[in-house]
Amino acid sequence: MKTRSERFVKDNTVQWETVAEGLNRKVLTYDGQIMLVRANFKVGAIGSRHEHYHSQVTYVASGKFEVTLGDKTEVLTAGDSFYVEPDLNHGAICLEEGDLIDVFTPHRADFLKK
Repeated sequence: MKTRSERFVKDNTVQWETVAEGLNRKVLTYDGQIMLVRANFKVGAIGSRHEHYHSQVTYVASGKFEVTLGDKTEVLTAGDSFYVEPDLNHGAICLEEGDLIDVFTPHRADFLKK
């Protein structure tokens, strides 16, 4: 498995991967310690609740999302962000089409194709 991306990554060179209905992602840049991912949501798409041992920060680049972190839910729009501590159950529902920019540490090996 590749352990790092190229130093420069052009968005138009990375293929979208379908994650769920109305939810696609692109793994952009990464090494063993950090990973940048772009996720595109259509209205109504659900980022199912889940948890992982990675720390995660997410920036709402566009759109409107109902984000649940543990037992707290907030509606976030472009320019907002959130932090997911390791092992915290979390998920999102897209209210207006948009993109989330996720950063994980360490990188999400499960997102990389073998």
